[in-house]
Amino acid sequence: MKITKETLLEKEGYRLHILPSKKYKTITIVAKFKAPLKREGITERALLPHVLQKATNNHPNVRSLQSAFENLYGTALSSDGSKKGENHVISFRMEVVNEAYLNDQEPILEEAVQLFNEVLFDPKTEGEGFDSSIVDREKQTLEQKITSIKDDKMSYANMRLMDHMCKDEPYALHVHGYLEDLKTITSEKLYAYYKDMIANDMLDVYVIGDMDQKAIEKLTDQYFSRKGSTNADDDQVSVTKEVKESREVVEREEVNQGKLHLGYRTYTKFGDDDYYALQIFNGIFGGFPSSKLFMNVREKHSLAYYAASRFESHKGLLLVFSGVDPKDFDQAKSIILEQMDAMKNGDFTEEQVEETKEQVIHQLLETMDNANGMIEVLYHQMLSGAEMPANELIDNIRKVTKEQVVQMAKKIELDTIYFLTSKEGGES
Repeated sequence: MKITKETLLEKEGYRLHILPSKKYKTITIVAKFKAPLKREGITERALLPHVLQKATNNHPNVRSLQSAFENLYGTALSSDGSKKGENHVISFRMEVVNEAYLNDQEPILEEAVQLFNEVLFDPKTEGEGFDSSIVDREKQTLEQKITSIKDDKMSYANMRLMDHMCKDEPYALHVHGYLEDLKTITSEKLYAYYKDMIANDMLDVYVIGDMDQKAIEKLTDQYFSRKGSTNADDDQVSVTKEVKESREVVEREEVNQGKLHLGYRTYTKFGDDDYYALQIFNGIFGGFPSSKLFMNVREKHSLAYYAASRFESHKGLLLVFSGVDPKDFDQAKSIILEQMDAMKNGDFTEEQVEETKEQVIHQLLETMDNANGMIEVLYHQMLSGAEMPANELIDNIRKVTKEQVVQMAKKIELDTIYFLTSKEGGES
């Protein structure tokens, strides 16, 4: 595998990450704004990326801004918000064709970066606020999104599991915001929050592609520098809560299929020495179609429409998801708990460990094969302070032993069992 070497530079108000690679015919630029997860302002934060992408003072409507991007050989811009542990990260991603591959050598990259700069730093304003018609429209869209979460029962059950399991922890906050906040947001209030975010969030800018490093540095200095910002890392360290007693929560809705979700505390996070053992543990337990959960809950006993697990790298949680018939709650729960006991007792083979290592490595390589995937891996590493080359990452996965996986399993504690079931059936 060809390893991309990252160059990290401290700049005026931002950190620049340059990743030279001849693999891509495009240049990908990602700007990540990070701040602690807080109840206050979380809805403004959810709304902002959508408002910013709609218009700038130079391109004052959606059509004009979209046309400007399309005219740059279909340059694509997207954004999203996510939780990384107990921090809230807003990512803006732009992918532009590498002008080196164009016959006419147009200065596409600089024009695209300038447009990116307009979206981030010069959005369309009216007095001391954003364009109110854009804000109103995006508020309606976000309202529909928040409301529709309840229609996606799997996402809804996961959200409710976090509400109960991480109550009083920042991680329980809803990254898409709250309806009651949305009603109070005005274009002026949102603009005030935006100005604070631009001035005080930690900003990391990643550039990946076949490029001249000095030219990129000059370009980003021109368009991403933030005068007066210290770019201080106001990192919110994740709360590590001890489980004194696990609990069971049953909620009822108009559903045909029950959602049985379990939340565990692993006490292991990205960057910890036993993180690699957690990756292998999850692969054997519920991460792949060959896992214990899939084979025993779904295939052998035909109890679940799906059964899988995943872990939250920066919070130290392991989450199990399954869709079951409401009447099968007890049996499905017992079998899931048995699979965890089997992991703690080492009831899996050396061959399964080796096969899972290859699956995890394949998944990692696949992620890093994509420019945005590579950036995500490196950003995860930087947040955890555990930066390392890809070959070292893979070596550490290969070194995991069965005994380490068992020790990992023994650390894991059940926190909450959450069951979303029908109004009539299911256990209570």
